[in-house]
Amino acid sequence: MAEDTARRLQARPIAVTKAAPPVSIQTILLIITLIVVTLYLAADILMPIALAVLLSFVLTPIVSRLQRWRLGRIPSVLAVVVLLFVAVIGFGAVVGSQLGDLADNLPAYQRNIHTKIEALRTATATTGDRGALKQATDAFRDLQQELERAAGTEPPASAPTSAGAAPGATPSDAPRNAGPTSPAPRREPVPVRLDQSDSGVFDLMGRVLGPAMTPIAMAGMVLVFTIFMLLQREDLRDRMIRLVGSGDLSRTTEAMNDAGQRVSRYLLMQVVVNVTYGFPIGVGLWLLGVPNPLLWGMLATVLRFIPFLGPVIASAFPILLSFAVDSGWTLPLLCIALFVAVELFSNNVVEPWLYGSATGLSSLAIIVAAVVWTTLWGPVGLLLATPLTVCLVVLGRHVPQLHFLEVMLGDRPVLPDEAKIYQRLLARDPVEATEIAEERLGRSSPVEVADGLLLPVLSLAEQDRQRGTLNPEGRQAVAEGMAGLLDELAETAAPAEGAPRILCVGARNNLDEAAAGLLAYLLIGQGLRADVIPCEKVTIRAIASLGTGGVDAIVLSSLNPSALGHARRLLRRLRLHFGPHVPILLCLWSAHPEAEVPQRASAETDANLVATGMAGALEQLTELGLAVPGPKLNPD
Repeated sequence: MAEDTARRLQARPIAVTKAAPPVSIQTILLIITLIVVTLYLAADILMPIALAVLLSFVLTPIVSRLQRWRLGRIPSVLAVVVLLFVAVIGFGAVVGSQLGDLADNLPAYQRNIHTKIEALRTATATTGDRGALKQATDAFRDLQQELERAAGTEPPASAPTSAGAAPGATPSDAPRNAGPTSPAPRREPVPVRLDQSDSGVFDLMGRVLGPAMTPIAMAGMVLVFTIFMLLQREDLRDRMIRLVGSGDLSRTTEAMNDAGQRVSRYLLMQVVVNVTYGFPIGVGLWLLGVPNPLLWGMLATVLRFIPFLGPVIASAFPILLSFAVDSGWTLPLLCIALFVAVELFSNNVVEPWLYGSATGLSSLAIIVAAVVWTTLWGPVGLLLATPLTVCLVVLGRHVPQLHFLEVMLGDRPVLPDEAKIYQRLLARDPVEATEIAEERLGRSSPVEVADGLLLPVLSLAEQDRQRGTLNPEGRQAVAEGMAGLLDELAETAAPAEGAPRILCVGARNNLDEAAAGLLAYLLIGQGLRADVIPCEKVTIRAIASLGTGGVDAIVLSSLNPSALGHARRLLRRLRLHFGPHVPILLCLWSAHPEAEVPQRASAETDANLVATGMAGALEQLTELGLAVPGPKLNPD
């Protein structure tokens, strides 16, 4: 729609890509629902496949390197799988030995635990039984009794007497005082069932090994899938291309390469980050004297593959162990400080430096993905959340129908800076708009900022006005916001003595006036005198109030290149009022320089010169001899 309007106006369109899918919202919701249900119901089948794909991304570079050494496909895959087994078994052996050593030493830490509990009890008790802990317990007990009394569920203080018993009678007198019609209480028989099931060896093995069979079976499926994926990766790639996009091999290949590179780079960087996290943890715990530092360092390295929960679990065990080892509180506090310091350094220094744009995911998308995939697949989903979401973002980047996925989950800016400023001005929030302009001004000249950022903002507003989607209140908000933004950016000195005076006139509305103010901002920055004249002051009845003396040039500002008839009448009026000796520059902002409208304006109007951009307008004024050397705007 914006491009059609810009074409009709012969103006340069502003690129704001439409991110909505080409199908209806109901269809998208139905497809998403079906996908989520399928992922949830088929989790037992899809989880091993996803883990195998992830593992194949890790092992493929090693297999390819062995193949380049002329080892062959099958020997290379088998060698990598054996190497993986050796690494897993070695890791398990080290962890097992460390756990055995820890179990042997745990009884020695029992005395320290009792000492700390007694210290807590002593610290919370002040005088007698009125310590802080005792008072808190009594307060909670009183509150519970009040709630029970209010609900009518307070248990009676003593057992009720039997019916007809005297108030002071004892339980032994109850049968004597009771009436002759009181029935004796009947006791219900207690059922007894003899369990004669045979608990044989197979039943015992089923009860013991049953809970472990599920992860073992999944590990076996992952191993089988991984081996076959490594052996037939080219065939699987060709089948995927044939299934997804054989008609567009270039885009399909680019998407697959992008996904593979991003996932592989993410996994590699994750390994580096985890090692740079686990190694300082192990060394720090060794220096602090915590037992089994090798075990905690290795666990910290491995558990950090689990987003969010992994570091918490990795830090809990050594901190609790330090609580049991040390008789005081210094060691636990030092352990907590160690984990906090290493975590902050890893999150704020190592990860931004190594990751960069490795995943292409926003921070919010990573959190949402972790929640969603954990809900669907449990701990395995939490482990696979980031790689799977990376694949979704790559699909959204290369498949136009799924572009909304990249917009929702990606880390690239979804709106150009001019659209951001326009939206902020419409929302009457010029603070963020000013920050964007100042950031661009720090690396570009004022003329480049005006032509490449601020003028497109006004062009967007004019295109919306032509379509009828921008009401007068919105135009006023944009015009006032642009004026305030220019006031914040202005860094001017007093005009040079004898500097030319230029009138910047808005052609039709306050948006044209804002564009005139933008040009005046640049002229003032170059040491010229520039006055902004609204369109209401150049009407037939009001133009006589404008003085004709001391005016060296007039610039007529128009954001609508197709409104040439109105510009022609206004130029004739200005020419009659100021005379033929004052040059007039017609600025058709955002118009294509090669379009016919600027050429027609030069031939059919009373304008001396025609410009289509801020840089062109300054060059035309320089040709008229109006440029005066003076203080320049500092882009820094």
